[in-house]
Amino acid sequence: MPLTEVPTAPVVVAPAPAPAPAVIAPDDGPLPPVLQSGRSRWQPVRWSELPGFGADALHEAWNAWIRSCERPPAQFAALCPEVRRLSIAGDDAQRAWLLQRLQPYRVEPLQAGDPGLLTGYYEPLLEASRLPTATHQVPLYRLPAGQASGRRWYTRQEIDTQPQARAALRGREIVYVQDPLDALALQIQGSGRVRVTEPDGSVRMVRLAFAGSNEQPYRSVGSWLLQQGALRDASWPGIKAWARANPQRVQEMLWANPRVVFFREEPLSELDAAFGPRGAQGVPLTPGRSIAVDKESIPYGTPVWLSSPGPLLNLNRLVIAQDTGSAIVGAVRADYFVGWGPDAGEVAGRLKQPLQLWVLWPR
Repeated sequence: MPLTEVPTAPVVVAPAPAPAPAVIAPDDGPLPPVLQSGRSRWQPVRWSELPGFGADALHEAWNAWIRSCERPPAQFAALCPEVRRLSIAGDDAQRAWLLQRLQPYRVEPLQAGDPGLLTGYYEPLLEASRLPTATHQVPLYRLPAGQASGRRWYTRQEIDTQPQARAALRGREIVYVQDPLDALALQIQGSGRVRVTEPDGSVRMVRLAFAGSNEQPYRSVGSWLLQQGALRDASWPGIKAWARANPQRVQEMLWANPRVVFFREEPLSELDAAFGPRGAQGVPLTPGRSIAVDKESIPYGTPVWLSSPGPLLNLNRLVIAQDTGSAIVGAVRADYFVGWGPDAGEVAGRLKQPLQLWVLWPR
């Protein structure tokens, strides 16, 4: 995605700086011009404007950055050797390098009044069976044969009710889970860890990764429940509580979201298990340090300073833009990768709070 300077701003070309000194450089040089990136405007600021910049444990973010350097965007490729060398440095050296090499820009919407919003996502951890059982009867499918990106396929309701759709998916089952809401959560999150019981009784952990969808629009079941006047708490824990109290309406709620996601099975090595699934950038996500963004506003692989004071989490930290999502639209909009398992799901299901973002762009 090309960046463009705002026409009224003067063009300032800064020379490539020398390697970072042992002490933090002064933050008092001339500011570069305003930039525009797709749906956002980038306003240059001083490092001192970044909330909590001096207190973050930057080394925690370096693992995510090194992952981004496996598939770096062109603007950051030249910096990746330095990023790798600094992986064993302390926070002070890393902070000094950031000031020397990067310029912070506050991300702003092109239209005033568009507030920032932070939500969360996670990697579910489910129990599953390779074959259907009395308790595990909800299938998760591979991509149907011949289904191409951009081509509309059967809706969720049609998959459940039409013989042609069911025939097309026969033999495409990967595993079976117990709760249809768990299956929906896996589809919403896009991937998950699954503990599979095989026909011989053995158990192994695998990852179900996003392989495609039926290309139908995503509809939030929480929004549907709010429109029905069925509940006031549209968080995921609130939705699950409603489903337990109203089992006769669960199918109706599920059909309110026509979008279905299909998966591919991947082995989960010890190294893979230390990271999340691969995001849209093509690199594994790091809990607490990877975010999903609107790729029309912030390019993949960009380091971002995130500030989100809220009742659930109080965040001032370095993160890396490594993923996107169909609901992540807007300049100051991010989905925060919390991690995996039920505790991460509890946080992700409730996270919804104000957000400010600053991109850290090469000088």
